[in-house]
Amino acid sequence: MDLSGLVILVTGASKGIGRALTKTLYNYGATVIGVYNKTNINEIYDTYRCDISKEEEIKELFNYINKKYNKLDVLVNSAAISMDNDIYDKSKKEFMKVLEVNLVGTFLMCKYASLLMNKGVIVNISSTNATDTYNILSMDYDASKAGVTNLSKNLANRFPSIKVVTLEPNWVNTESVLEMDKEYLMKELKRVGQKKLLTKEEVVNKIIEIIIKDEIVSGIVIRMDGSNE
Repeated sequence: MDLSGLVILVTGASKGIGRALTKTLYNYGATVIGVYNKTNINEIYDTYRCDISKEEEIKELFNYINKKYNKLDVLVNSAAISMDNDIYDKSKKEFMKVLEVNLVGTFLMCKYASLLMNKGVIVNISSTNATDTYNILSMDYDASKAGVTNLSKNLANRFPSIKVVTLEPNWVNTESVLEMDKEYLMKELKRVGQKKLLTKEEVVNKIIEIIIKDEIVSGIVIRMDGSNE
């Protein structure tokens, strides 16, 4: 596969799906900008620190991309946080922080990316929790991901020349998931009907399919729930 000539921006690039994706895209020849916040990335491709909950930092990021590359072909919004706890322990500050990063940050990234795109692609990583695998401990995360799915549909209508696709994976074998209590994780998989953890590679391959395949059209939601694995 040859992705040379494509300038691709990935948020949440310091770990998990984002880290795996940036490495794969770079190996396929793409010009990659990996965005991180707290954990620095030591890679040979381009990296940039940006807190996507802060609009001024996002503006600076896209000014940098415009000056250095003069275009953007693909944006993958992978950055997300969760602060799981019971409703009576969950503060407004925590709830708003999850929304600011997961939903508002995604909105702002799409807004400013669109200014550098001609016929670009935006892939927004949501979750099956946006639809039907929600958990009472993660209601702020679930609400944010439902917002991302809805936001993507609106963006697809607003930007007809840009392909905007939502990807909704279920549990993935990221570092944070593998560090969870195994008994709790097995109960969750059983509860939502997931046969096994999705691999990062499966999700990365699906994102690349979205980028390169014309038959995957703007506005659709692609679900990866592991129910058939």
